[in-house]
Amino acid sequence: MAKELISAVKQGGVDVKNNSKLRVVLQKARVVNMPNDIVERNIKKAASSEQADYFEMVYELYGHGGVGMIIEVMTDNKNRIASDMRIATNKRGGVIATPGSVTFNFDRKGVIQVLQKNAIEEDLFLVASDAGAEDFEAVDEIFLITTAPEHLYQIKELLDQKGFQTETVEYEWIPKNYIECSAEDQAANLALVEWLENNEDVDAVTHNMKID
Repeated sequence: MAKELISAVKQGGVDVKNNSKLRVVLQKARVVNMPNDIVERNIKKAASSEQADYFEMVYELYGHGGVGMIIEVMTDNKNRIASDMRIATNKRGGVIATPGSVTFNFDRKGVIQVLQKNAIEEDLFLVASDAGAEDFEAVDEIFLITTAPEHLYQIKELLDQKGFQTETVEYEWIPKNYIECSAEDQAANLALVEWLENNEDVDAVTHNMKID
């Protein structure tokens, strides 16, 4: 959360009214109960010229059995994360792919989650549809609203104005299709994913492996 706060301020400034990304990050900070004093401290740090900026990067890997992996990174040291990616594939297999060769098989979408207990389905559906949402579905105890990436914050803010409490607001990579592979390759890919997720610079790992 600290990295996201710093990145949001570096990109759009400390004025919450004019920085939609910062508004969303602050909401996420509240959801995970980040103390206000730590939030304020990181915002002040970000506004300082001495604070290093965080770079948002995407690495593309091919895992075992041809499975594609997208690794979203936020780091203040590009050389360190490049070295860490090489170490990961040396230790757990897979190869670093040419940019675009893996993301070609995924769609980049905005995804908003609303707890079903906090909204009437028909009302939420109508507001989300009128706002330009691409898809709406109920999954377990969650309503999932899918948007074009460029409309994510706009639709989220409209839901706020209409009184809907959003749980999470994220960009996600959605696989266009899934790859079946052997149990051995599944286990090897999951070990690689776990290794990557344990890296402090890695924010998310998405893959298109079909898991039994």
